[in-house]
Parts: sequence; C-alpha cells; structure tokens
Amino acid sequence: MSNKDDVKEFLTSRRANVTPDQAGLPTFGDKRRVAGLRREEVALLAGVSADYYTRLERGNLSGVSEQVLDALARALRLDDAERSHLFDLARAATGPVRGSRRAPVSKVRPGIHRILESLTTPAYVRNARTDILAANDLAIALYGDILDRDRMPLNLANFLFLDQRAPAFFLDWETVADDSVAALRAEAGRNPHDKSLTDLVGALATRSDEFRVRWARHNVKHHRTAAKRLHNALVGDIDLTGEAMELPGDGLVVITYTAEPGSPAAEALRFLSSWASRTGEPSPQTAAE
Repeated sequence: MSNKDDVKEFLTSRRANVTPDQAGLPTFGDKRRVAGLRREEVALLAGVSADYYTRLERGNLSGVSEQVLDALARALRLDDAERSHLFDLARAATGPVRGSRRAPVSKVRPGIHRILESLTTPAYVRNARTDILAANDLAIALYGDILDRDRMPLNLANFLFLDQRAPAFFLDWETVADDSVAALRAEAGRNPHDKSLTDLVGALATRSDEFRVRWARHNVKHHRTAAKRLHNALVGDIDLTGEAMELPGDGLVVITYTAEPGSPAAEALRFLSSWASRTGEPSPQTAAE
C-alpha cells in the first residue's frame, strides 16, 4: 500500500473508534450511519477547517506541522503508540531520507550473547521484523522443538500465522496474534522502506486470512510488557510475564519471561532450568512423547 492509503485508512479507522459522547460532543438525537465521529467533528475538535481535515484524511500529510498532528492526536484520542504512528506516517509522506532503506539487523554481538546466557530467566533477542536471532538455554527449553539454535533465525510472525503448532503453544493465541500484527504495523510506519519487512507482510497477507484481517485494522502497539500463557511439553501450562527491553544502538529487542516468586510457574521454570543444564537430553517435545 502507498503512504496515502495507509494515512487514509489509519485516520478513518481511528475516527470510527471515537464516539461523540467520548469526545464530549452533543448529538441532539441525530441518526448516524456509523458510531464514530464525522469528519467535520474531528476538524472542530482539532481546530482546523473541515476542508483541511478532509485533505488530511485523503492521505496528504506532507508538510503538516507538529502542532496540527498533536491536535489530531488529541481529537482522535490516540494512545502513545497511535500518536507515534501518526507522526511516522507524516515523516514518510515527505519521502525517503538517507539511510531509510537499511536492512534488518541479522547478527547479535558477542556481548549480547553473554548477557543472554547470564540471565536466569528465559530470554531471546529479536529484530524489528520479529526474527529471533539468539536465545539462552532456558528459552530454548521453554519453546521446546519450536526453537532450535541450528534453525535460527525463527520469524515469530511466520510461526504464529503459518505453523499449526502456534495455537497449542500460545494459549492466548488471539491476543498474541493481535499484538504481533500491531507491532509489525508500527514498525512498518517507522521504516516504510524496509523491503524485508514489506516482503514479510506481503507473504503473510497472501497466505494467512487471520493475518490479513488483522493487518487491515491498522492497529499499532508498543511491545513493552504482557502476560503470556504458554504450553510446554514437559511442565504443561505456564503463566509468565513477557518484558521487552530495547537495544537502540543495535536495533534489537531483548525479550525475557519472568514468573511470580513462589508460583507454580516459578517452580516450572526451575525444573526447566535444571533440565536445560543437563547434556545429552532429548528435546522437551520428544521427552513427552
């Protein structure tokens, strides 16, 4: 899709999410074809003319000032991720800048590998297109036969939407799928000229109806923390908290899984850690069969 199409569909979808009551606007009992705001109502709330807002919603954000973008974000009640995405779309509307066609990071520094192995929780490193590039032993034990050092990188989006094992592993698959697509949509806004990301999205949209429906929603999200319910072949269902820690200089993110102290999940992680420290063991999946 072009930048104009992305802008049009993003603004239209956000406008549809805000009701007049939420915006504090009177309706006087008028009948509406849709629940969301009308264009002229967004214009009123943002302090711009209806004609000007119509031009923006048709996809023309080139040259729009930060003050207007801030006003739009307030009028549409955008959260932090949505506001950042709006600004990213506006920057992209001015055309590519030097260095904007950079390839995704595909290697992890030795120091980051050492950090991973020093952690006592499951942890892995991924890039912006959700490729898992490195993982510690406990993460590999947690993921079972899904994650293998000899088969990295593993693309998480591909796994979620194209691997039949995904719903059995991620017990809240719908939520994880929503969040994954929202994170990819946000990354596409930040780096619209990343060909590898465009190719990934195109392939998933072609092969997965579940992905295509979610991509069309134009939802965006910052991946920071989330509850994760996973199923491991050795320890069964396990409730963990995922935390994302960005490495801005490397263009990478470290994902860790932690458990509440004294919980069954903490005990399960201790068991997996003991299992992972042994040598010559079969994979968790094989051991359970």
